[in-house]
Amino acid sequence: MSTAIAMGEFLRSRRALLNLRDVALPDFGGRRRVAGLRREEIAQLAGVSVDYYTRMEQGRVSNPSDAVLDALARALRLDGDATRHLHRLARPRPSGRQAPRRPEPPQRVRPMFRRLLDDLVDMPALVMGRRMDVLAWNAAAVALFGDYGALEPAERNVARITFLDGASRELYADWDSCARENVAYLHLDAGRHPDDPRLASLIGELSMRSADFRRWWAEHPVQDKASGTKRFRHPVVGDVELAYETLRATDDPEQSLITYAAEPGSPSHDALRMLLAWATDAPDPAPVDGRVR
Repeated sequence: MSTAIAMGEFLRSRRALLNLRDVALPDFGGRRRVAGLRREEIAQLAGVSVDYYTRMEQGRVSNPSDAVLDALARALRLDGDATRHLHRLARPRPSGRQAPRRPEPPQRVRPMFRRLLDDLVDMPALVMGRRMDVLAWNAAAVALFGDYGALEPAERNVARITFLDGASRELYADWDSCARENVAYLHLDAGRHPDDPRLASLIGELSMRSADFRRWWAEHPVQDKASGTKRFRHPVVGDVELAYETLRATDDPEQSLITYAAEPGSPSHDALRMLLAWATDAPDPAPVDGRVR
């Protein structure tokens, strides 16, 4: 799919999410045949012609100016992540004959992230790479999420586990919200790497096997995974609420360390301590590359 067509799909999906109550436009009545605002209403809000905006949605504008993109972002009420995504989609691919794509080398965990994982004995933590692949994890993460080492390498993927492993629906108390966040992050990754065949394969598999993923992917949500709170219903210790934080190195933004922590003195803190104590007495998780991660 060309970037212009992908941009058009994104614009249509975001227009469908708006209504007249969201913008300062009068309602002249009349039946609306589609959800959301009309094309002419977005064009008016952005200060562009209806014909030009229509051609953008149809994928027939290959290189709109930054000023037009920013105006459309304001008209569509896009946040920072979605605005940056729109700019990436709008940039045309290099023209001319392309060199054959070389196989991508496997991502390797940054040494400092490895050291942090080893030191975070009381805090679930994992390293996530491209496409939401799980690259490494510590014993506390195994206690919370399950043993990634027992999975085939191709199956160690946060989005894949979320949508295709039925246990994830039981583990996440707010599964819908977590799953939608994963879809939004994959959209962000797809905007950064539109030619990634492994990402395209993952999206295709999830679209075929999960109706929820297919429906939410069509809505084109875009959101980075930075920080927030997740609620779990763990089969061993029950309800646990943990805050998560994402750490990225400035010279390698495609790899992140995600940590989970409970509020000190809270019931969740006590539950997490019980879980880690239980995990200490449980059989060792499967080793990966000779080490328990």
